[in-house]
Amino acid sequence: MKKITKEVKNDVLYIEAVSDIISSVHFKKMDKFIMHGTTTCLEHCIDVSYMTYKICRRYGLDYKSAARAALLHDFFLYDWHRHFEETGDRFHGFTHPRKAMENAVKYFKISKKEQNMILRHMWPLTIIPPRTIEGMVLLYADKVCTVKEASAGIRNRLSDKFNKLCRVLYVTEN
Repeated sequence: MKKITKEVKNDVLYIEAVSDIISSVHFKKMDKFIMHGTTTCLEHCIDVSYMTYKICRRYGLDYKSAARAALLHDFFLYDWHRHFEETGDRFHGFTHPRKAMENAVKYFKISKKEQNMILRHMWPLTIIPPRTIEGMVLLYADKVCTVKEASAGIRNRLSDKFNKLCRVLYVTEN
């Protein structure tokens, strides 16, 4: 598991809001699944949660509920890359919010507001948008983190190819 950053660890209000989730064995299972590039589902959820928390706190919104919902927004507990092969379900992008919400309700005490944020975080794929501004912040943070994680993987692959090309050119010149 990627270490929680010093900034996150030292943010007392954030840790108070999410400590029951972060310390849970059920939550830690997300570290087994890759989300985007080399980022695990657990790492992705922590990144999205902390970004959501910081934005909501800055603007005087319900940062506690936002942080909790964001931490659980992808709590579906399976490898989505293999989901179709294992279940025949081609629509992970549409269906995983409900599975994440069901798991969140099963393992944690979460509010109706938090349930809605989890259930609607994939809007516009989920036709109905989040009910709250905190839900929209979660949606935004999820997209920002996803692009950052996916582009890091692309950047790493391009860098590897460039380095191999440079080695080939160097060898042929010498």
